[in-house]
Amino acid sequence: MTTEVRVPTLGESVTEATVATWFKKPGDSVAVDEMLCELETDKVTVEVPSPIAGVLADIVANEGDTVGVDALLANIAASGEAGSETIEERPSQKKADAEKNAPSEEEAQTVDVMVPTLGESVSEATVSTWFKKAGDSVEADEMLCELETDKVSVEVPAPAAGVLQEILKGEGETVEAGGKLAVMTRGGQGQPSSTPAGTPENTEQPGGRKGADTEGKDVENAPSAQKAMAEAGLSADQVTGTGRDGRIMKEDVQKALAAGTSAASAPAPAAQAPRAPSPAADADREERVKMTRLRQTIARRLKEAQNTAAMLTTYNEVDMTEVMALRNEYKDLFEKKHGVRLGFMSFFTKACCHALKEVPEVNAEIDGTDVVYKNFVHMGIAAGTPTGLVVPVIRDADSMSFAEIEKAIAEKGKRARDGKLSMAEMQGGTFTISNGGVYGSLMSSPILNPPQSGILGMHKIQDRPMVINGEIKIRPMMYLALSYDHRIVDGKGAVTFLVRVKEALEDPRRLLMDL
Repeated sequence: MTTEVRVPTLGESVTEATVATWFKKPGDSVAVDEMLCELETDKVTVEVPSPIAGVLADIVANEGDTVGVDALLANIAASGEAGSETIEERPSQKKADAEKNAPSEEEAQTVDVMVPTLGESVSEATVSTWFKKAGDSVEADEMLCELETDKVSVEVPAPAAGVLQEILKGEGETVEAGGKLAVMTRGGQGQPSSTPAGTPENTEQPGGRKGADTEGKDVENAPSAQKAMAEAGLSADQVTGTGRDGRIMKEDVQKALAAGTSAASAPAPAAQAPRAPSPAADADREERVKMTRLRQTIARRLKEAQNTAAMLTTYNEVDMTEVMALRNEYKDLFEKKHGVRLGFMSFFTKACCHALKEVPEVNAEIDGTDVVYKNFVHMGIAAGTPTGLVVPVIRDADSMSFAEIEKAIAEKGKRARDGKLSMAEMQGGTFTISNGGVYGSLMSSPILNPPQSGILGMHKIQDRPMVINGEIKIRPMMYLALSYDHRIVDGKGAVTFLVRVKEALEDPRRLLMDL
């Protein structure tokens, strides 16, 4: 009798890990709770202990392989069953045992596909996309479907290799955490083999999964990429993957489309005589798409901010000459030492933290009839993603260095674009910075991110003629906008805040001197 060793729960919002090190090899004796291997996730290292005492029969996931939660890592034979077996005898013996013990169609096990943990305070999600249909064969950890919550997308992998028998929740349906999505069978007729007879190893498998490469690894394309390829009519061989082991990411699909690798468009129809407009004809050319849960949440929260807060915006402009000169002078040394590029966001974050100390009501919030002043700055940095606007939070930004701020912004921004942010990473912000300038915006009035009382809008840097000491000079100027809740922040405080930000940016040495 063998016991399966599977990937344990990896933590909230963490769905996969990499096998870092095996401490045992097939044929080794192991004791209960003795460490078998070590897994690495984005945040932590996880040790996998032996569930029983026995002999390590075989290793299924090798070092460097990517595995999902509950994926099979290895098998352990109970003590006394494999002790006399030699390593040389193992392959043939294992094959004979497999043939002898292979489950028949009647012995196929039913496996439920459940909704995974969705994150703190998130109780439901919407089924966004199914990558498989009923009757399809699937490999263990192959992506079955993608769920959308208010903030993030959640991928649902197959809990075992087998056949997808029935889909219980179709696309667009709402599911609760812990609910049942589908039913699979493991074993019996239809059990997929690692390489079917007559199938080349490097052919593409169902669902966009590519066969084993030269190192014997399978590559699972990102579900968002599979969805984008399906919508664009692209096949996997038309896209060059830049992810791990050649995994195709959504950005790769966008690059392929931009490079013109999409299917040739249909020839333009011959010129027709003008015809009278028809509402029915217009309706045929319209496309109705249900809003994603993220877009619904964005719409609801922004409207709540307008309905609740007494929102007002004040404007100023800042001469970016000194910041740009300082950045150009030190950016190479900065990147060489800290391993991250020196951008403008760290200067603005520092300047805002400096100004918030002088005008604390901009960093406060209203709770009923109380005003809650925050003696810390958890800075929200608004980030645009393919699915909508999200605001990851950099905690205790007021106590961080320029390098720490830049690293945090780069890391949060990448996770936001990849849809990997957890709910906890987008909660608790006390003030927000939104940079519309990256899209070319010259002037805008940002909307508050409730329950916060202030948000700073950055805009495009544009050369403009300015009067400097009685002379007209061309200067790189940026308009700044501070939207604030007038219920708690007076006009004097808002203007003072914006002036302090302007002063700090026009003379960055003030930040070092705390002036």
